[in-house]
Order: sequence, then structure tokens, then C-alpha cells
Amino acid sequence: MTTPNPPVVPLPAEIESGGAPFVLDGSTAVGPDPDAESVRVAEQLAAHVRAATGLPVPVRPGDTGAAITVGRADGSGLGAEGYTVVSDAAGVAVRADAPAGLFYGTQTVRQLFDPHERAVAAARVRDVPRFAWRGAMLDVARHFFGAADIERFIDLVSFYKINVVHLHLSDDQGWRLEVFRRPELTRVGASTQVGGGAGGYLSQEAYREIVAYAAQRFVTIVPEIDMPGHTQAAIAAYPELSATRAEATPYTGTDVGFSSLRAGSAATTAFVEDVVAELAALTPGDYLHIGGDEALSTTEDDYAAFMRAALPVVAGHGKRVVGWQEIARADLGPEALVQYWDHRVPQHAARAASAGAGLVVSPATNVYLDMKYHPDFPLGQDWAGCVELRDAYDWDPATVVDGVDETSVVGVEAPLWTETIVTMPDVETMLLPRMPAVAEVGWTPAARRGWDDFRGRIRAHGRTWQAMGATFHRSPQVDWDT
Repeated sequence: MTTPNPPVVPLPAEIESGGAPFVLDGSTAVGPDPDAESVRVAEQLAAHVRAATGLPVPVRPGDTGAAITVGRADGSGLGAEGYTVVSDAAGVAVRADAPAGLFYGTQTVRQLFDPHERAVAAARVRDVPRFAWRGAMLDVARHFFGAADIERFIDLVSFYKINVVHLHLSDDQGWRLEVFRRPELTRVGASTQVGGGAGGYLSQEAYREIVAYAAQRFVTIVPEIDMPGHTQAAIAAYPELSATRAEATPYTGTDVGFSSLRAGSAATTAFVEDVVAELAALTPGDYLHIGGDEALSTTEDDYAAFMRAALPVVAGHGKRVVGWQEIARADLGPEALVQYWDHRVPQHAARAASAGAGLVVSPATNVYLDMKYHPDFPLGQDWAGCVELRDAYDWDPATVVDGVDETSVVGVEAPLWTETIVTMPDVETMLLPRMPAVAEVGWTPAARRGWDDFRGRIRAHGRTWQAMGATFHRSPQVDWDT
């Protein structure tokens, strides 16, 4: 009989389990290598164990005799994100070539840990990710979520080895980032949200704190300012930007496609430069997302002209551009990333791949986390159909776009749009359990994945989410332990 895999998500590339666990007691310590990154990762692991058990679990840098060790294994061939874990009755050892790998190894240890038994299950793990980009997106424009909520979101997704958090910072309903050169963007553009209400925005100081918080969990923040469509909040603040001459007032509905920046105008050129310059200065990661989707009020010629002007601005500030699949209508170089989302027009993604651009794969029918779980679910939308847990799990990024193979795919991302999502428990309900499923799609080799095995492993995570105080959807496709 095959031994069931332990409840580790995403499933490692190689894992063997069985044998006596390591049981923690009052003398258990963590001994990281003495470098700052190893110590920081070890401190995070120890903090989780202390909170779960009440044990002291001191961190002793350089203590190779500690029961739990966290350190480098230079030259192992594991790369920047790979790691090994060896756990048995004598102790636990996490090894990696680089700090990110150490962090991912400790997330696996956390999932092997049973706080009630104060024990880490016996296992031997050697693990590397399938894709480099494993993302989750939070829309803070339709409904505003502040720094504490975003950091909570980062905690939940980084536990599953997600390494990109994409923040959708602007849309018709709200502008959510302070721009010093454009104060009306937050004074007017951030003043409301879907359905009305106070709205809100992130100060530049708060944004920097989010970026730093994410970096400590080896998550890169990719900010998005959507343009030339989805721009009513910007137009309400600066009416001279509008191409449609529509009424320049804040918008609280959920329609799309009615707003557009005016391509080719001096006002728009200056606006794009001001916003991109400040955003690039705030963002240490390599990427800026400029949207480009659903610009239904922008003519084809104006769309092309806008992108011809905007793309060099992003590059001029030292960033690589990311855009939704419609951006492939512009002339893109191989440095661009194109985010596939709409199964109705796959030709955009195919065109981007043929031009050498990388693809981030986000099929709405599988990974749009704002889709309802079932037709009667109280939250979410259903324009792409309902997305239950198996829908989020049972697909392959290498085959989702005809004519595009794995060599063009840089990774996967699960967006969570917030037209109907108002509170953090709403976010958690739509995120869990689907986000872990998408994380496994992005991390685990395709040949290793299987629905029956996954549903058996994810059942134990309900207890983990309860311990975190998180709300989740009890999918009827899983026999939950709780």
C-alpha cells in the first residue's frame, strides 16, 4: 500500500515520509547559520512554534548542535528557491543555497508540525519550484484594503510559497496610492469605492512598509496602475486626462470599459511620467504592471499610440512592464510580461508568446478567486462560471493556451477582484482553500500532482486556518478534519 503524502501544500518535488517524529520540549532550540538572513528566517520559524506551543524555543546563531538547524547548503544545485528538509526523532534540518529556499523550507516544516503533539512529522524532502512566478493579486481599488489587511494577505499566501503579490492600485472606483506630484489623485480619486463609502489610500510610507514586510517573506510586490482604461478615478481628479469627455466625477458602480485616458495629449504624457516615476522609486522589484485591459472606449489607434508612449516611460525608470493580455496588441519586446486571463480572446497571449514575451497565466475559469464557488454563493461573480476547489486545481499552465508551451510560461497568478468583496473575512473566504490549490499548480511538477492526493492533504489545513483566525470556504469536495 502506498503511504499517503503528509499534508504539505504545495506538494514537494520529492518527499519521503514515515518513522518517528521529532518531539519538541522545553530544551528545543533553533540553530541558524550566523548570517543575518538565516537568523531572520529562523526567528520567524521559532516565533510560530512559540505561539503554537508556549515553548521558549530560543534562537542560537551558529549552534550546530541545536535540535532544529537552518542553514546554507551551497552548491547543492537547488537554486535560489529550492531547499531540503530532513526530520526524524533526532531533530530537524533545513538546508538551502539561498535565503528564499530557507524560508520555503521552514514553511514546509510548519506544515509538518502538529502543535497539539508538539511534534514535527518524520520526512525527507528535496524540493524546487516548477515556475518562477507564483502570484496572488488583491484588488484594493474597487473596495479599499489598508496596510494591515494587505500584510495579512501576504502572510496567508506566503505560507504556500507564493512569491509575488500583485496590488491592483487604481481603477474607475478608486485611486489607492499617494502620488506627491498629483495630490488630487488621493484627495478626489480615493474618496469613495464600489457602493459608496469612504474609500481610502496608502500613503507612500505605508506602501514602503508593505514592500518591506513582503520582502521579509520573500514576496515581491508588483504594483498595478491600470491604463488607458479603468481610469475614472484619475479622470475625476484631473478631468483634462479624459478622452471621452464623460462627466469627471467619482464612480461607485461596477461597469467597465467606459473611461479612457486621452492618448497623445501633453496632459496624459505628463501624468504617466509623474505616476510611473514615483511608483518606480517606491518599488524595488523589477516589475510595474500598467494594466491595459478592457479599454473599450479607446480606439485601436489611440491604444497603440498610448502604449508607444507609456512603455518607454516604464523602461526609462528601470522597470520591466507587465500588462493584461490586451497589451499584446502593442509592439512588445521579450522583456515584457503578458498576463493571460480571458479565454474568450486567447490570440493575444499567443501573439505575445510568438514575440518572445513571457506569459503569466491567470485563466479566469480556473484562478479568478472572485468567481463564486457555486451559483448560490453569497459572494463573488459568475461571468467566467463558478470556480470550486477542483477547478482551481485541475489544470496545467503549459496547456491552457493553444500554441503556447511551457517555455513561454513564467508562472501563474490568482487574482482576487473586489466588486463584491468588502471585508477581510470576505477576502479569506474567497482565497481559502483555492489559493493553496493554485500555489500547487505553480510549484509542483505536473507529473506529481493529483486531485485525490491534494484533497487528502488539504483537509488538515482547515485546522491551520482556524488557528490563524482565518475564515474559509468548507468546500464539499473535501472531508475536512475540522
